[in-house]
Amino acid sequence: MSTAYHLETDGQSERTIQTLEDIYHTNIKAAPFEALYEHKCRSPICWAKVGDRQLTGPEIIHETTKKIVQIKSRIQAVRDRQKSYVDVRRKPFEFQVGDKVMLKASPWKKVIRFGKRGKLNPRYIGHFKILTRVGTIAYRLELPKQLSRVHSTFHILKLKKCMADEPLAIPL
Repeated sequence: MSTAYHLETDGQSERTIQTLEDIYHTNIKAAPFEALYEHKCRSPICWAKVGDRQLTGPEIIHETTKKIVQIKSRIQAVRDRQKSYVDVRRKPFEFQVGDKVMLKASPWKKVIRFGKRGKLNPRYIGHFKILTRVGTIAYRLELPKQLSRVHSTFHILKLKKCMADEPLAIPL
């Protein structure tokens, strides 16, 4: 991204800025100038046309309030549409106390080695019993002694329901 002191940008930054402007334009369904003033931007040649009525005092406040309400409703409609796209694939995660879960191993790359390195390192380890639910999105697990250096509370996204039998589990 460009800064005030370093105005040169690469093509990727310029493309990102253009994408953000497109998203903003899509949300309010008008250019920012049009959203604020309710008409297209005029060139300096036609700024002072005869017969243009100027808004004053309370009229400006009333018009601005109407524009703000209109823009907020458009943004809310876009948020609802985007939420509907996400909700199609979203599945609620929830485990019960006593369930067996597997734990994502990626946060421990420097803490514990699981006998293999790189791509062969297991993505999920063990199967651990859930002891308690902590809040709405975290669970406390019963961890073995090898994992005594690791905190026993984990976010729900780090857990996966264990469907395997005991003998098939990957040892630590």
